Amino acid sequence: MIDPIELTQALVRCPSVTPLDAGALDVVDHALHSLGFTVTRLRFFDEESDAVDNLFARLGIEGPHLCFLGHTDVVPVGTEGDWVHPPFAAQIEDGKLYGRGTADMKSGVAAFIAAVSRFVQQNKDFKGSISLLITGDEEGPSVNGTIKVIEWMQRHCQMPDVALVGEPSNPKEMGEVMRIGRRGSWNARLVVDGRQGHSAYPELADNPVPKLIALLHRLLQEKLDDGSEFFPPSHLVISSVDVGNPAPNIIPAHAEALINVRFNDKWTSKTLDAHLRRLLDEVGVVYHLKGWCNAESFIVKDEAWRNLVVEAVQETSGQTPVFNMGGGTSDARYIAPFCPVVEYGGVNETIHHVDEYVKLDDVEELTRTYQVVLRKYFSVQSD
Repeated sequence: MIDPIELTQALVRCPSVTPLDAGALDVVDHALHSLGFTVTRLRFFDEESDAVDNLFARLGIEGPHLCFLGHTDVVPVGTEGDWVHPPFAAQIEDGKLYGRGTADMKSGVAAFIAAVSRFVQQNKDFKGSISLLITGDEEGPSVNGTIKVIEWMQRHCQMPDVALVGEPSNPKEMGEVMRIGRRGSWNARLVVDGRQGHSAYPELADNPVPKLIALLHRLLQEKLDDGSEFFPPSHLVISSVDVGNPAPNIIPAHAEALINVRFNDKWTSKTLDAHLRRLLDEVGVVYHLKGWCNAESFIVKDEAWRNLVVEAVQETSGQTPVFNMGGGTSDARYIAPFCPVVEYGGVNETIHHVDEYVKLDDVEELTRTYQVVLRKYFSVQSD
């Protein structure tokens, strides 16, 4: 059987800072081949972004079909000298495994593979299929990763019946949180044009800054909603205001702001865009708004799949996880239109931090949880 700690260490020792693979998928490939999986390596690229390596592996050819989604790319380490434990050394100390990607989410990938190894050893003749979609483009622009692998899966009749995303979902300890959906993310660039001039003669210029302030003030006054059953309230953040002007005595010709809205299931990107434009129109200022959506909000309504994973978490952690839709986006959004998907993984307290770590006990518990999910989903008896 595969040891989840040793496999996590092997993955962490690959410096797979997005979009580089650095051998991480080779480690996954080798482990899955040893379990009898058919492994397909998929590289995607386009003119505007880097080539990215991905992997799809499947064991079995019939249904029911469960797919695990994860990623092996990691964010940059920052200043390596700030780390007490080298970011790619995978050192263990005081029951913790340190390194970039230990929590987000190489330990999750390792835990699922280890769970499969235990499950297959105990249930060699189980009926159904297990697959893994592992991308190297989750921390990057996410254009040559999961979304394109799913398109490939559709073309090759590899779509699953249910999906499990192993992103670290728990804030402090195992068993706290399971995600059954995600908020959407809508962005916009708001621009107001004016006429440049000298600040000593404002009557000879047209200052766009006060107009932009008025527009932003109107947006900030608006309460978008009160949340819904599982989602927190939608919120708007002004992330940048800029005029490109280093001089205090020049009235700028243009002023712009960047906006991000994390929205719940009471909105779509289209209804949100239309609503915000109506608010801006109330101000009576000429503006230009270019909006785009990184992700629509979604919620999984398949209670059978949700409850099965909850029961597995209860069995291994002794806790009933809360359904929570906070945080950012995840690759769950790409598979959600095709099958029920839930997210359950390790603890996210140190993700993207200096000296990121995962507790060894948590990796083992997550492995057991995934093993119970497999047992329950494929309706086999425990030993």
